Order: sequence, then C-alpha cells, then structure tokens
Amino acid sequence: MNFDTTYSRITTDESLMETVQHGSRSYPFRFYYENLALFDFNCVEWHWHTELEFVYIESGTVTFWIGEKQFVLPEGNGVFINSKILHRFYSPTDAIIPNFLCMPSFIAPQDSFIYQKYVQPIVTSSLAFQVLHGDVRWQAEALSSIKQIIAVQNHASSRELATASLLQKLWLELYENADITYAKCPMQDSASSQARLQLMMQYIHQNYPQDILLGDIAGCAGVSKSTVLNLFHRYLHLTPICYLINYRLNEAALLLSKTEKKIATVSSETGFHNVDYFCRLFKKHYHLTPTEYRKKKALPSLPPVYASPETTPADTHPDNSRPPFPSRTHGESS
Repeated sequence: MNFDTTYSRITTDESLMETVQHGSRSYPFRFYYENLALFDFNCVEWHWHTELEFVYIESGTVTFWIGEKQFVLPEGNGVFINSKILHRFYSPTDAIIPNFLCMPSFIAPQDSFIYQKYVQPIVTSSLAFQVLHGDVRWQAEALSSIKQIIAVQNHASSRELATASLLQKLWLELYENADITYAKCPMQDSASSQARLQLMMQYIHQNYPQDILLGDIAGCAGVSKSTVLNLFHRYLHLTPICYLINYRLNEAALLLSKTEKKIATVSSETGFHNVDYFCRLFKKHYHLTPTEYRKKKALPSLPPVYASPETTPADTHPDNSRPPFPSRTHGESS
C-alpha cells in the first residue's frame, strides 16, 4: 500500500474535536493504515473524538500523550483510547500504526441491555486509555483480536460481519480485565479540566501571532495563573509558554515549506518580533536553520513504500469491493 506523501495534519474544530467523520451512520467503523512520518512533523497533533480508538504499532516506536499521561511504546504493542479523550502521537522516524475507530454503539445498540451492562461502564468511566503489552496474557489476547480485525479488512465478502464479531471479542477482553474500579467515580472533574485546557489551547491557536501573556491564557478560561500552569503540566507536560513557542515554530515551519515568504515575514507572522531570536529558536528546535529547513522540504520525495487505495465516501455503506485502506493524511493543511 502507498500512503499519501503530502505533509498533512489532523483537522479539528475550535474545541480540538477531529472534524473527519469515521465511518457512517449505518457502519460507524473506520480502519486506517498510517505512517506517522507522513504527518506534519511526524505527529498526529492534539485532538479528540467521540469514537473509541485502537492503535497497533506494526513497526517503529511511538510516543503517546493521552489524557494526563505520556509514554513510549515499541512495535508489537497497542493501546485503547476511550471516547472524548484528548490525545497526541509522535515518532521521530517512520512508524506504521494500523488503527481503527468506531462509535460505542457499533459494539451494541445504545438502548440495548448489552450496551448498558458492558459498554457504558467503560465509556463513562475515567479510564482514559489501556496500554496493551504482548507479555500480559489477556493483553496478548486483545492484541491478537486487533491484528485479526486489521487482517479481515482484506476480506471483502465478509469484512463488516467479521469486524463486528471480532470487535465484540476484543471488547469482552477489555471489559473483563481492564481495571476500572478506580474509575467508578464521576469523571466531571477530569472532563472539566480537559475542557478548560482545550479552551486555553484554542486561545493560543487563534492568537499565536500576537503577544500572549500568562494572564491572557488564564482569562480566556476564567481560571487563575496557577491553574493554567497546573493544567498544562498535568496534561501536556509543558509550560504554557513552551507550548506557545512550539506552536509558533510549527506554524513557521509550515509557512517555510508551503510558501515563498521571506524569513523575516515568517518570523513576524508567527509571533516572533526579532528575526535573529526566531532563527536561534528554530535551529534549536529543528536542528536546521529556516533556510536549510525550506531547502530540505523542497527536495523531491522518495518513491512511497506502502499503498493506500481510494476510499469510499464516508456516508456510503461499504460494498463488497476491495476494502479501503485510507490515511487521515489526505489533503494539505491550510
């Protein structure tokens, strides 16, 4: 399979919710075969979605930020990410991560006894994620189910039914073994904290070209400066100022790779009023000067290694043709 070779990024709305529809109303499941190297900066940036997500690391090493935690997983491992949990993936090099997303109702109808007894307790708990390691027996079983789900995407004649059946088996492993005893309490505090963080991140994304002070970030969410520092450290493991600078540098890198604007213009448009300071920070962050970075991105891409057939429209139920193996990297970022 060949991946799309354009530099791309996850698209989100103001609340950082991903705007891509995963599957359709009649079949709320979507499989992706992705290489993190084909996303901007080898990174699937901060986002969340209503769907449940399962990720398998086929090759490479991936750093995950999920909820309040940061951890690294090598190939052969996987992770479950619960509904509405803020998360981010990164790998310094190629990392192939087959993954699939589905609405909780794909496991069982929302008004059913099965949903209320087996699905809802996990979805509404404060279990943000579950790492799956091959050396833990039940997690190895879960990984086996994930790999089977990936494999049946090639079986055009029975893909949908096999996927649904295997996903129920996978969910049973999760339900019977994941420790959600600590998560039985209401998750209002966690949800409220994440919502405030999303407001502050949104404020930075919308105003990064301007001068931003810690008090401005606090004011947009109606919290104290100390709360801002605590939430950024708790979820992003960064100070707000570091996050702001990194976001500005990412936007500058995109302008360098996608436009012919002068270095001084790029510096000014991304919130750096001193071009020398901008160049020093840029080189420290990317290990290249802005000019070197632009030249590197202008080089022709090597022939792709993996393939990704065209996808069917999101609102069309899959037919019995060759299964789609899309990547969320389609299209260039604005």
